[in-house]
Amino acid sequence: MSGKWRNACPRRVRRGAALTLVFASALATGAATNSWGGVTAEGAVPAPRQEFGDSKVSGQGPADPEAVAAAESKIAAEELVSRSGDRWSAAYSAPEYEEFARRLGGAYVGVGLSVRPEDGPHGRRAVRVFDVRPGGPAERAGVREGDRLHAVDGRPVAAEAMTELVARLRGAPEDDPNRAGEPGTAVRLSLSRDGHRWTETVRRARLRAQPVTVDRVDRGTVRIAIDCFTEGVGARVRQAVADAPAGAGFLLDLRGNPGGLVAESTETASAFLDGGLVAAYDLDGERRTLYAERGGNTEAPLVVLVDGGTMSAAELLTGALQDRGRAVVVGTPTFGKGSVQMPHHLSDGSVAELTVGHYTTPRGREVQGTGLAPDLEVRPEKRAAERARTVLSGLAAGA
Repeated sequence: MSGKWRNACPRRVRRGAALTLVFASALATGAATNSWGGVTAEGAVPAPRQEFGDSKVSGQGPADPEAVAAAESKIAAEELVSRSGDRWSAAYSAPEYEEFARRLGGAYVGVGLSVRPEDGPHGRRAVRVFDVRPGGPAERAGVREGDRLHAVDGRPVAAEAMTELVARLRGAPEDDPNRAGEPGTAVRLSLSRDGHRWTETVRRARLRAQPVTVDRVDRGTVRIAIDCFTEGVGARVRQAVADAPAGAGFLLDLRGNPGGLVAESTETASAFLDGGLVAAYDLDGERRTLYAERGGNTEAPLVVLVDGGTMSAAELLTGALQDRGRAVVVGTPTFGKGSVQMPHHLSDGSVAELTVGHYTTPRGREVQGTGLAPDLEVRPEKRAAERARTVLSGLAAGA
């Protein structure tokens, strides 16, 4: 077993029986983008999925032949998924699955922006540029953190759902949001800064997602935030732990993390464990296990931040660290996604992902439908990070 499960964040396609952890389209897109109020990063959002039965191309005017072909190639997968009656199963056309797989591998087409909604003057909603990818198209065009984004290709963004905004920044066609935009295509951004408003034309490029953020909160705390478990995340976290100053404690932020590759989640657990069980799962009635590698940092204080957007592979990691007594978990209860899916490649090129089992934590706790309760529940959620730092300070003092 290679551990190449996945849930909602994007992977290189394997033609074998790779296990997956997936969730429904609306939840996947909403959680990954934090579209109900958090930061939206182009590289962190998975390709949106069409709902079952959405095999026809709608809209006025001639249909895109490629979109029609992709929709028709998905009918067999949709029928299989529909018969399963499982809310976590999903159907993909061949192009949709290839794009989803590329995103699991960390690749995406975009301009290199992270944005978030905020309250503007007179109570009006605004969209602010939260982060600009170094060396990306937006930075080269002069876009800076703190700029306001007013429109994309002349269409206002203030009242737009964040998922739709990200799709447009990435260049996804309106009639097929599952398709990636093309590198080199132009997008017009209407921006303002310090009262000055202007329009900038930026050309999209194929970029690599940066799902891990490492920063020093204070002299004794290293914060590691993981947006999604794409390829390379585990190695990045292990390096961050190795590079931390002696005596530092770690704040592992998994809020809004929709999951991703379970192999990467398991490797992340290895950064804080010295071997041992991470999770167990059943595959068609056969019980199997995942283990951490030896040699992780088991001495440094560790606090894990979670919320209702912490899902699947992120819950697997949280459960392992909590059950093994390695971390104090702070925040609000997690989402509760513990079912395991397997992709079935059909003769027409489409892919149906069907549930084949469930995973449990090292102590045998079920995650599916219940989620994980934090050791310290903090409401309102905006105070969770502050409380987590307080807990971490206490752990360091008692070490």
